[in-house]
Amino acid sequence: MLASASPARRKSLQAAGIEPDVLVSGVDESLVVTDRAEELCLELARLKAQAVLTRLSPASDQRTLVIGCDSVLAFDGEILGKPADPADATRRWQRMRGRSGVLHSGHCLIDVVAGRRAEAVASTTVHFADISDEEIAAYVASGEPLAVAGAFTIDGLGGPFVERIEGDPGTVIGLSMPLLRRLLAELDLRITDLWTKVAPGGQSVEPLGNVRS
Repeated sequence: MLASASPARRKSLQAAGIEPDVLVSGVDESLVVTDRAEELCLELARLKAQAVLTRLSPASDQRTLVIGCDSVLAFDGEILGKPADPADATRRWQRMRGRSGVLHSGHCLIDVVAGRRAEAVASTTVHFADISDEEIAAYVASGEPLAVAGAFTIDGLGGPFVERIEGDPGTVIGLSMPLLRRLLAELDLRITDLWTKVAPGGQSVEPLGNVRS
């Protein structure tokens, strides 16, 4: 169960062989106040997973997992989530271009029936290109920066504006698959237990294990 409306997170899971159900948490992110980026994203991931957990009633014989995630950019001593408006996104890019920041993504994985939890933060350094005012204006006008933490993506229109990263690209997208694998291991699961098998031609999806994700 993915506690997020993010299509990028869902796509990451699907690309890794996992077909998640999606239930948006509805958590008010303004409730958490801290000056530590790692602490903020992990607490929000925890709150999202717990909010979805309270709305589930899984069968006792079906292992159900909930994953909550949240991402923030630590840049120049500030914590940057989604921009407030186009003007805010423009100001951010004018500051970020030619410089670097650290994208932190908190992950909270809950085994619902067993009542166990594993959580951690993945961090990746992002080096931004020195883009022009015209490129910034075009990118902000696309609307993409307004929907994502840090006002950029690497898997969308923002990809050409990131020179390089140091770390797992999935962290920047919002869900680190290597970290998810390690969290699953803490709950005595293998990521292969969550794989689904797609029949030739994509006619059906056959679960390979008795785990609901």
